[in-house]
Amino acid sequence: MKVLITGATGLIGSQIVKDCTKSNIKVNFLSTSKTKIIRSNLVNGYYWNPKKNIIDLDCFNNIDSIISLSGTSIFKLWTTRNRKEIINSRVESLNFLRKCIIENNISIKNLVSASAIGIYPNSKEIEYSEEEKSFSNSFLAEVVNKWENAANAFETIGVNVSIIRIGLVLSEKAGVLKQTMLPMKFGLGIVFGSGEQWQSWIHIEDISRIFLFMLEKDLSGVYNGVSKNPLTNLEFTRIISSNFSIMPYTLKIPRIFFKILFGKMHVLFFNSHKISSRKILDKGFSFKFANLKDAIKDIIR
Repeated sequence: MKVLITGATGLIGSQIVKDCTKSNIKVNFLSTSKTKIIRSNLVNGYYWNPKKNIIDLDCFNNIDSIISLSGTSIFKLWTTRNRKEIINSRVESLNFLRKCIIENNISIKNLVSASAIGIYPNSKEIEYSEEEKSFSNSFLAEVVNKWENAANAFETIGVNVSIIRIGLVLSEKAGVLKQTMLPMKFGLGIVFGSGEQWQSWIHIEDISRIFLFMLEKDLSGVYNGVSKNPLTNLEFTRIISSNFSIMPYTLKIPRIFFKILFGKMHVLFFNSHKISSRKILDKGFSFKFANLKDAIKDIIR
């Protein structure tokens, strides 16, 4: 197997590259930064710029599968300009890849595309599976819908497409865990509002393993990339707090504070998503970190 990865220098992408090298899987990756391009026996970088329709076509040499992780962060103020960039960075990169494959008659077997659980409605009662057809009318759902449509368009050129709707990724390098732990170092465990909203999380190693599992098993369709044990925000905060020698004081911050500070983006802290991982489990996937306590201990050891 030889894989082409976009977004390979990001949080998830860098873990996938690491796991590929451990398994002796050769990787080509695309980067918009020439300074991040490296060359080795197993990992080789190539320059591209989807905005300007620039790509080094050597990136496709002997590639049979693509993992698409491109997309600017959603954790920035949702101004009109930023909203457009959030969507375009995902959709245009996939459209450009597809265009290159068609115009150069390149044969690709599989595409595994990142997506997000933000497409599901906000609910404290319902556990959502991939079979859900009633989606949110939020900006996040708009992003995911356009993102997944761009990925599914690869099916029209004979590519097997699978999509992973990713939850909250836990890593020591970045993401929700780092943000949650920062105030705890000063004795405060921050809870968003009532803390009753569900958070569907996953360890960085497990989400990387899911991407590679999809390729190994030639799976297609939509799969949720979350652990099998979601928790409320309050439970999530308390479990993380328990890893400190002095238990941080739990402080509930009203929603209005986040709304004033972050504007429309504040929903990222308050949306409730209880998401099922049953579908990927039924395909034979086994989580290395099924519960939060074990995941946290591994990350902060």
